[in-house]
Amino acid sequence: MAAVGAAVLFAGSATSASSSPPAAAHRGPALAAEPAWIWPVGTIGHPLRPFEAPATAYAAGHRGVDLVAQPGMPVRSPAAGVVSFVGVVVDRPVLSIRHGEDLLSSMEPVTATVVEGERVIAGQVVGVVATGAHCSGSCVHLGVRRHGQYISPMLFFGGVERAVLLPLAPERVALAPIQARGWASR
Repeated sequence: MAAVGAAVLFAGSATSASSSPPAAAHRGPALAAEPAWIWPVGTIGHPLRPFEAPATAYAAGHRGVDLVAQPGMPVRSPAAGVVSFVGVVVDRPVLSIRHGEDLLSSMEPVTATVVEGERVIAGQVVGVVATGAHCSGSCVHLGVRRHGQYISPMLFFGGVERAVLLPLAPERVALAPIQARGWASR
């Protein structure tokens, strides 16, 4: 039985290796050929406040990262794209850029120096830090959405380690065939 499973596994990997793209293409948002994003303000290694995923779509969380910035500092496009929104949301000026692959970055408070529909390149100055940030006026909030869902911007700056599945501990592996046949202790 084990030999048949190994043969099927080997045959499946041989056919998939010839017909599927390399594993690097499945690694997540930042593909090997895609350049890393640049920080919109300064050169930052760690955000002032990190991304905190909400438990549900309407639950509390922090749907972006806060980057240290002072009013009047230039704000740069983190990647190439098209400006999709320039305006005020609640009481803060917001700038959003569509980057392709259904990615959208939004920054606030930012007074835009670009207009909706304008193409921008990575690193291009797109505005200046305004006042009214939710962190006492000393930050820029950067949010990123993919397919309408907020994700951590750190995925594009190399700040999130990839998840790695680890093998079962040896004692768990030895029990697996027994449990599969229904012989587990009850």
